[in-house]
Amino acid sequence: MPSASTAIDATTTGRRTRDVLRAYIALTKPRVIELLLVTTIPAMALAQRWSTSGAPGRIASGIPPVGLVLATLLGGAMAAGSANALNCVVDADIDSVMKRTKARPIATHQVTVRAALVFGAALGLGAFGWLWVTANLLSAVLAVATIGFYVLVYTMGLKRRTSQNIVWGGAAGCMPVVIGWSAVTGTVGWPALVMFGVIFFWTPPHFWALAMRFRADYAAAGVPMLPVVASRAQVSRQIVIYSWVMVGWTLLLLPATSWIYGVFAVGFGGWFLLFAHRLHRAVRRGETGSPMKLFHLSNTYLMLVFVALAVDAVLGLPAVAVPF
Repeated sequence: MPSASTAIDATTTGRRTRDVLRAYIALTKPRVIELLLVTTIPAMALAQRWSTSGAPGRIASGIPPVGLVLATLLGGAMAAGSANALNCVVDADIDSVMKRTKARPIATHQVTVRAALVFGAALGLGAFGWLWVTANLLSAVLAVATIGFYVLVYTMGLKRRTSQNIVWGGAAGCMPVVIGWSAVTGTVGWPALVMFGVIFFWTPPHFWALAMRFRADYAAAGVPMLPVVASRAQVSRQIVIYSWVMVGWTLLLLPATSWIYGVFAVGFGGWFLLFAHRLHRAVRRGETGSPMKLFHLSNTYLMLVFVALAVDAVLGLPAVAVPF
């Protein structure tokens, strides 16, 4: 029979292994990946409907092959995980200063910088190869380009230099819909670019609301997020402006969708605008407001709009006739 010390050693080893696995998973920022993948499936559904509809007005259901969906989601998760892990490498000094991020694996020395760098690069290469084999070369190239943009342009170039960092850097988070579309069609159609725009204009209200709450963190780390360099009233005004543009942009998908998507896009959009204006009014009155409420609402809003898009695409009803 194994001795008590052997059993203890085995238990300790098992715990260490689990801790290491959890640390590497944390490097990928799985909660961020979840939201990105939520937008990929509707994009693929709309792409399937678009590619099989033929003549305008023809009813076609958008149900892409299950195997392709799963493969694209896995490849997208690997690409996003790669970008996030490499982001943790570059931002290790910032993460160790900010209260919100000081528990991340590199900041707590659970994973070394070198190991995280190798892990992130391996995930990126794996994503490229996987998407090339299971989807197509265009999707693989777009995934690698997204990783490069997020790490080189946003993290290394914009984040520490301009208050508009999240506006332009947020373009990386818009790419899953384009990758999903290209996985189905092998091209990049105009609806994919419109979906890209929806997420592009959603990102500033989403992230600036978070940055309003953690302004002191960003200031201490020397990151010029808009709430650090501008007044709360200026930030909340920008949030309102971007929110209106975002909601208006969702309506550009009407020529590719039916009345079902249109109704929910307007309804959810009005709901979001209500909270954005409520935050702005509170700030103008000199109150703190509830930026975190808007932040959490923004996640729910994006998910609901894209779920409505997926349902609409699967039902395959005739597209809305619009004058543009």
